[in-house]
Amino acid sequence: MPVEQIDWRKTVEAILEKSKRQFVPINKSFVQLPKGSEERKSVLSQFVRNGDARGLKSYLLIAASASCADKHGDWCTSLPLQTWARAFGCYQTASSVDTGKTAARRIFSRLRERGLIEEFCSGKNREIKIRLLSQDGSGENYERPRKRFIRLSYDFWRNGYDEKLTLPAVAMLLTVLGEKQPCRLPFEQMPEWYGWSADTAERGLQELEDKGIIRKGKYVRETALSPTGYTRGNEYTVLPPFDRQTLDASRRRRVAEKDQEHE
Repeated sequence: MPVEQIDWRKTVEAILEKSKRQFVPINKSFVQLPKGSEERKSVLSQFVRNGDARGLKSYLLIAASASCADKHGDWCTSLPLQTWARAFGCYQTASSVDTGKTAARRIFSRLRERGLIEEFCSGKNREIKIRLLSQDGSGENYERPRKRFIRLSYDFWRNGYDEKLTLPAVAMLLTVLGEKQPCRLPFEQMPEWYGWSADTAERGLQELEDKGIIRKGKYVRETALSPTGYTRGNEYTVLPPFDRQTLDASRRRRVAEKDQEHE
């Protein structure tokens, strides 16, 4: 089949279906390091500053496909290189199969450099085995997040948002998903807190609002020492299908369906 005729969406759907989950869990340290750290910006800022939209979206898909730990406690996922290249969308602009595979190798290289994965050749078919590392980019072992973490709904792929959203919008979606709802994100703090500019944050949030992914509201807070006695600003709320309530309802439906199958 010619490269331009390959249905890469079916490959992505097969990866998501195989994981048997409704969302990919992302540790908050991927977006922002904990309070008390020497600096708050984390590995996500490297994608944003380098304009690496394809690398970020590919990493999120890799994280989605690694759905459980192996007998050694490692979180791994394996596919042939050509399949990875197709899933990453490399063939949308590639002139040949080899060109697409080269693009996928470059993505893996960038993810290795950022301390997010290890890469191996595996099995008789020489599949590319990816081992997840800590999502803060430290290179330590990956551990599934247990407490507060980001839940990125698989609707990100199934509704085509991985194509529709620009890099600033994806970065701000992950940021908003990691905060209590509604959240307040002062633009002037963005460089220090997250590692990208106020302009990038504003553009990303506006895009999310325009596409109906978040809702912007206003808040008024009493501030005794301000000139007016009040502080006004914006706050943001995640909307379905990315909100926590929708994901919880989806999980309950899946559990109920499984229970019915076993009756």
